[in-house]
Amino acid sequence: MSFSSLGLTKLLTDSLLKNQYTAPFPIQKQVIPLVLNRKDVLAIAPTGSGKTASFALPMLHILQNPKQTKGREIRGLVLVPTRELAVQVAEVFMEFAKDLPFVPVTKAVYGGVSINPQMMALKQIDVLVATPGRFIDLVSNNAIGLEALEILVLDEADKMLNLGFKDEMDEIFKLLPSKRQNLLFTATMGEELTALKDRVLISPIQIKVEEEVDNIEHIEQVAYKVDNDKKGPVLRGLIVSQNMKQVLVFVSSTRKADNVVAKLNANKIDALAIHSQKSQSARLDALTKFKNGSLRVLVATDLMARGIDIISLPFVINYELPRSPLDYVHRIGRTGRAGENGTAISLIATEDEHHFKVIQKKMGKKVELKSLPDLK
Repeated sequence: MSFSSLGLTKLLTDSLLKNQYTAPFPIQKQVIPLVLNRKDVLAIAPTGSGKTASFALPMLHILQNPKQTKGREIRGLVLVPTRELAVQVAEVFMEFAKDLPFVPVTKAVYGGVSINPQMMALKQIDVLVATPGRFIDLVSNNAIGLEALEILVLDEADKMLNLGFKDEMDEIFKLLPSKRQNLLFTATMGEELTALKDRVLISPIQIKVEEEVDNIEHIEQVAYKVDNDKKGPVLRGLIVSQNMKQVLVFVSSTRKADNVVAKLNANKIDALAIHSQKSQSARLDALTKFKNGSLRVLVATDLMARGIDIISLPFVINYELPRSPLDYVHRIGRTGRAGENGTAISLIATEDEHHFKVIQKKMGKKVELKSLPDLK
C-alpha cells in the first residue's frame, strides 16, 4: 500500500516520496483515512510506531486552504506531555509541509522559557503544538484565539495523565469550542484514560496497533555482568573499543546523568546530558547535535528521552535499568527502528540480576548475561 492510496493530496504524497517515505506504517494506514473523513479516533499504539505522521499528514491535507480567520486564531491544536516532544512534533509538521504551495504555520510552545517570545511568534499560526500548562498561560494572556479550532490532538495522553496534567486538561476542555474533531493517541489504556476518552471523543473509531515483535527482533541485545563501581570505565571502554559514533545512554537520575557525562568528557569522549534540570536551550542544543550526528554520546533519563526519535540510531546502552519492564522496551526500541538493525547493551550489577530476569520474562525474550570482553 502507498500513501497515495490513503486519500492524501498529490502534493503531500509527492513531498513524502521526495523525502524517501515510500510506504505507510500500520497505524498510518488505518488512521489517516479516518482523519480525512473527519472521524474522532482513539489510537492505541506504542512509541515509535509512526503515530505522529498519522495525524500530521491528514491535518496538513485538511488545512491546505489558507485560513479566513484573523489574527491569532488557531485551526489545529496538538497537546503533548513534554517540551522535547512538542519540538519534535512541530518539526514533523514543518518537514512534511515545506514543499506545499501553502504551508500551514506550525509553532511549538512549552514552559521553562520566557513566554513573551512565544506570544510574539503567534501572530499568524495554523497549528499549535503545546504542553498543557503553557497553552493555558497563552490563552490567559489572549495570545491565541480558539473560535476557529477544527482539530484537537492529544498525543501520548497516558503520559500527560501520569505526569499530573489532569487538572490542566480539564481546564483546557472547558476553553475549547464544542464543535471540533478529536484525535487521542496513547500507548496504554487505564480507568483515567477511559474517562478522558468518554469525555472528549464523540462516537470514536478505535484503532489498536500492537508492539511489533520484529521491532525487538531487529535489536541485538547484549548484557554484561559489571560491578557498580566499574560501570564508568566499562562504558568508556565499550564506546572506544567498538568505535561507537552515536550512542544513547540511559541512567535513572539527573545527578547520575551529569556524573556520567563528566567522566566521559574527562576521558575525551564528547558527551552531553539531557534531563529536567537542564535549561531548555541546553536540552534542545544537545538533542539537535545528537540527531545530526555531531554529538557522540547523549546521556538521558527516561522522561527526557521521549523526544528522541532517530530512525538509524545504532546503539543504546542501559547504564542503569529502568524500574518498569515497559520502559526497558521503550528504551531499547530507540534503536532498530523501521527495519534497521541496532544494538542494545545493558550493564548488570549483581543487585540488578533479579530485576533483569523480570524484564526478560515480561519482554518474552531471554538475554544471556555475559562476562565482559577485553576492552583494551
